[in-house]
Amino acid sequence: MKDTTKEILERPLHGVYRWWGDKLFLTISVILGLSIIALAFAMAWVLFKESSLALNEFGVVGFLKGRVWDPGVNFVFGALPFLFGTMVTSVGALAIAFFPAIAIGIFVGEYAPKWLGAIIENLIHLIAAIPSVVVGIWGIFVFAPWMREKVYMPVFMWAADHAPSLLPIVGTPIGYGMTTATIILALMIIPYTTALTRDAIRQVPKEQREAAYALGATKWEVIRMAVLPYARGGILSGAILSFGRAIGETMAVAMLIGNKNTFPFSIFGPAATMPSVIINEFREAVGNLHLSSLMAIGLALFVISLIVNLIAAFIIRKYSITGGQAV
Repeated sequence: MKDTTKEILERPLHGVYRWWGDKLFLTISVILGLSIIALAFAMAWVLFKESSLALNEFGVVGFLKGRVWDPGVNFVFGALPFLFGTMVTSVGALAIAFFPAIAIGIFVGEYAPKWLGAIIENLIHLIAAIPSVVVGIWGIFVFAPWMREKVYMPVFMWAADHAPSLLPIVGTPIGYGMTTATIILALMIIPYTTALTRDAIRQVPKEQREAAYALGATKWEVIRMAVLPYARGGILSGAILSFGRAIGETMAVAMLIGNKNTFPFSIFGPAATMPSVIINEFREAVGNLHLSSLMAIGLALFVISLIVNLIAAFIIRKYSITGGQAV
């Protein structure tokens, strides 16, 4: 059947519309993609520009190694207490959360029935969606008093009676401090590590499990030799992303860590992190040098977060889900 004149006239016009649609979609996609890169550079530039006064005053190395933060009298600013507090709380939280999160992910992905796995997944999503300020309020009124009465005081009394030399290391048992903030951070990042572990396990090919069962492997041997090696890239990258989440956590840490700006810290005593000092002092910054020092801490936090995310991306690229081998 021959095409009508109307169809013949509309055919090239339709082709033109499709061509312009493709070009428009490509242009918008490129602009949006480049805008993300431009936004990151703009943020870095603003942080660097605003922190230049402090960096010129103390030097980059001097600022990072400085142990004194005194905005009230001497106007001396050093970031080491906050760098140390951030690293200790974040690494400690990841160490506490890593194996329980992997165990929960393995249980949900391999052992639990579908109905129970669905309930656990919904609970994980619910916990991950709780605002950090709500977690901080719960920590203030419930967790910190419990830690003081059940953990800090018994350890402090034992040290006072049997090893007084350990009291400076143990610290004052007030309930708010580095250990409390670290445990709260661990509770906050467990859902993220668990969810990413579960997703990585579910992407393991079914044939991989069946091949292991055909060789006579038990359930645990299948998980250990067939599932985890294939999912290790996703598991490790999820753990590192959770670590980055712990580094940048602000409200819950600021409410529970005690906010002590001097160094060194004790195990149970108060401390401070980079996000906590920024949120506590930014609005009350005394003078341009104080404000610039806070911006310099923000710049250091930005660089650390960028490095953590780059490491996670490298792990995802290096280890493929289909075998854990280098791509």
